[in-house]
Amino acid sequence: MPTRLRSPRRILLMTAVVASLSALFPSSPVTLTRTQAAGPLAAVARFEWPLSPVPGVSRPFQPPSRPYGPGHRGADLSGVAGQPVRAAGDGVVVYAGPLARRGVVSVDHPDGLRTTYEPVTASVQPGQAVRTGHSLGTLEPGHLGCPAAACLHWGLRRDDTYLDPLLLVRRVAVRLVPWPERRQASGEGSSATSPN
Repeated sequence: MPTRLRSPRRILLMTAVVASLSALFPSSPVTLTRTQAAGPLAAVARFEWPLSPVPGVSRPFQPPSRPYGPGHRGADLSGVAGQPVRAAGDGVVVYAGPLARRGVVSVDHPDGLRTTYEPVTASVQPGQAVRTGHSLGTLEPGHLGCPAAACLHWGLRRDDTYLDPLLLVRRVAVRLVPWPERRQASGEGSSATSPN
């Protein structure tokens, strides 16, 4: 009886599981393909922290349970007022200016993601192409709920779905272990005596 563990269907399933885990828990800096990030045939994107050195996370992402429900739609990163805020990935600035009395910059990335940065005094203009690490502006002091003198609220979206921006930069190790093989029903490969 042939083993089911080596069937093309099972191999395809395991490949999909590994790709999904890689998209959810990438290494830092990360390379996501559309298969992992948004579907087939995407450009490759590279993401890095928007503040340097790597900042502390003062408040993590807390997704809302329903649209317009309570939650924290981004991550707050501790920083210093006047510190450069950098593009986390290659893209095009789609908004740069005041929004609800805060400076905001939004960048669309070729892989279908949008990152947002606030409060920022923008040094870029809408329509401007930016590369990973390009200065978007400077961090403004204060941010509601921030325990530090200045925090960058860093957001990530795909269409109307908010995602955890830390998944773009956090390192998570993925370790694959061998799948145990089943012995064939005929007893092939087994011994009549028990090794003691």
